Amino acid sequence: MKLSSKALLALAISSITATAFAETQSQDFVPTTLAGTSAQSEAKGFIDGQSLGGTTRNWYSTEKKFRGQRFSYEKHGQTRTDANRTNWVQGTILNYSSGFTQGTVGVATEVAAYNAVVLDRSKRDIKGGSNRTLADSDGDAVGQWSKLGLANVKFRVSNTTLTAGRQNFSSGIVDTIGNRALPSSFEGVSFNSEELSNLSFQGGIFDRVSPRTEQSLSKFRSEYGNGQTTDKVKTLGFNYQPFKSLKTSVFAANVEDFWNQYYVGATHELGDAQTLALTTGLNYYKTTDTGSKKMGKIDNDTYSLSLGLTHQAHSLTFSYQAINGNEYFDYLHETNGIYLANSLTSDFNGPNEKSFQIAYGLNMAEYGVPGLKFNVYSARGWGIDGTHYTGTAYGEANVARSDLRLMDGETHQEYGIGTSYALQSGPLKATTIRGTYVTHRASANQADGNIREFRLVTTIPFNIL
Repeated sequence: MKLSSKALLALAISSITATAFAETQSQDFVPTTLAGTSAQSEAKGFIDGQSLGGTTRNWYSTEKKFRGQRFSYEKHGQTRTDANRTNWVQGTILNYSSGFTQGTVGVATEVAAYNAVVLDRSKRDIKGGSNRTLADSDGDAVGQWSKLGLANVKFRVSNTTLTAGRQNFSSGIVDTIGNRALPSSFEGVSFNSEELSNLSFQGGIFDRVSPRTEQSLSKFRSEYGNGQTTDKVKTLGFNYQPFKSLKTSVFAANVEDFWNQYYVGATHELGDAQTLALTTGLNYYKTTDTGSKKMGKIDNDTYSLSLGLTHQAHSLTFSYQAINGNEYFDYLHETNGIYLANSLTSDFNGPNEKSFQIAYGLNMAEYGVPGLKFNVYSARGWGIDGTHYTGTAYGEANVARSDLRLMDGETHQEYGIGTSYALQSGPLKATTIRGTYVTHRASANQADGNIREFRLVTTIPFNIL
């Protein structure tokens, strides 16, 4: 990993700032010991420990392309274009979880039914199928559909759990993504071990993904590639907290015949938010090709460095990100496996791209309105250069993204503003309402194009048992 001069400067600023304020946040070393209690010894039983609940989410988005760019759709056998796209879906999750049976080895199960109702079914509005609205082969919206989003059995010994079936999983490389009406999930086997006080291990082998807006299981493919698929994803790693103020994460993954990917993440906290708190974050990925190299030659080092300052209700964050490689920094489609600071509406992950973001947040709890927050940000990416790319995965065969070899000094900018409110009490407690508006502007061959989007999402949790 080679840090640029700008990244080194940011690290230096972080160190200087850290010494300027009292260390209210504990910097004490955390010794690694056996966990004090066993989760399985406290099992309530299959029935006594059961729960039934879920969420319902109203997801609305309206987009508008500009500078001559258009969405396309088919109508009466003809391709038509339009600058606007609207998606409006109500997604509901009903989740049943049993308790673990008692004894040395506990057994439990989890089943979740996912249901989507499309509230805007206009072919012209939805512009055919996407990861927002499910459509049939003619481009017409599927008005209502359901599936098993989760269906698994779990085995637990002490504080170690093995899960087999359709499940959620979260790591820096393979992570459930939930930014639509319904989330994704994965089919496979995983484990989570928390036998030690400040060190946990996770791993999994997955062969299929249940996409956010599809009824069936799909093979894994990359987010930015030309549609190549893989049959198996293996991942293993750990989370470690060596100090009360420092959390780290290390994971590796083998995506069969695609790539080997390695992730290191760290977050350090210092100070007191009532005076001044400093949060420093580092995320690093190393990606190399493997097997039959379906994605072509890959040799990519990517990192982001963020520095956040918080004073009472106010926070200000600076983030620098760099892609060192002649291809995209890529990750698995239908996952959130990109823990980079500048992954926004655009991922700012073009070949050899550098980007910088400034973000401001306001927490109105400090002014007597708990649950109400505002944020605004601006991000700029530059130096996108794919002229040295020699593969085919991100070339002419890829209709979804621009040909990398045409990217020569491309730039783009993104601006966003958002507000959210979480109800603090009453029968709808924990209901969240979030509105965001984003504008993205790009040079001619940058892949994300010129688009504005307004999104309004309301999520209501509920409990039955």
